[in-house]
Amino acid sequence: MHYITLNNGLKMPQLGFGVWQVPDEEATPAVSKALEVGYRSIDTAKVYQNEAGVGRALASSEVPREDLFITTKVWNTDQGYENTLKAFDASLERLGLDYVDLYLIHWPTPEFDEYVETYKALEKLYKDGRVKAIGVCNFNIEHLQRLLDECDVVPAVNQVECHPFLQQPELKAFCKEHNIYLEAWSPLMQGGEVLTNDVVTGIAEKYGKTPAQVIIRWHLQYDNIVIPKSVTPSRIEENFNVFDFELTTEDMEDIANLNRNQRKGPEPNEMNVR
Repeated sequence: MHYITLNNGLKMPQLGFGVWQVPDEEATPAVSKALEVGYRSIDTAKVYQNEAGVGRALASSEVPREDLFITTKVWNTDQGYENTLKAFDASLERLGLDYVDLYLIHWPTPEFDEYVETYKALEKLYKDGRVKAIGVCNFNIEHLQRLLDECDVVPAVNQVECHPFLQQPELKAFCKEHNIYLEAWSPLMQGGEVLTNDVVTGIAEKYGKTPAQVIIRWHLQYDNIVIPKSVTPSRIEENFNVFDFELTTEDMEDIANLNRNQRKGPEPNEMNVR
């Protein structure tokens, strides 16, 4: 496992396991398998409705809590200072944990303009030692800049859609300038056309790897945190086996040339669902 160091000194596995769209009852065996394979970072959220399933897997695991890195997120309907503090308590209870390692705002929902107050609640949780690090998801540069201007704690992570067809170079450069790690959700484009792209399949053939393994490896070398998701045991294992090969500079350039700013999910300024 490769670990990265967040801007507050906390170490985080660079490769984690995501459970978006995994039903609660399926999350338990999926997370158990991921832990067995070697994953130590698990990414969930209130809105996924599987925190309890994740918690059951953690409770039955023999992996010590201090070796785990657990992320969850506050949903749009729970934004605002007091609401966020209550939502955190509820997430903690569902997970069966005393603390989480990383707590994130799920979307900025700028139309409602509550993300600064929400982030201040995260700062309180961080200062009280109930979370080890705080950050955001789906924040554009203008949203991040506002937090930098109006809040005290620089976000440790910005989790956004990122894959070879949406590489987010400007956002990534801004994050790097401010020591914020970019974490990729939908890193395989939800199994989309990127997996059948000729460049990706050609590189995969060269190394005797799958296209998914090549893309995960690309994320790691692009200095992203990456959280692929699967409920299939063989794929959970496959997605983890990416530390025994390395892409060349030419491979990385070929994948860089695939960027077309193509989203699968919503543009953050337009995602104001509650």
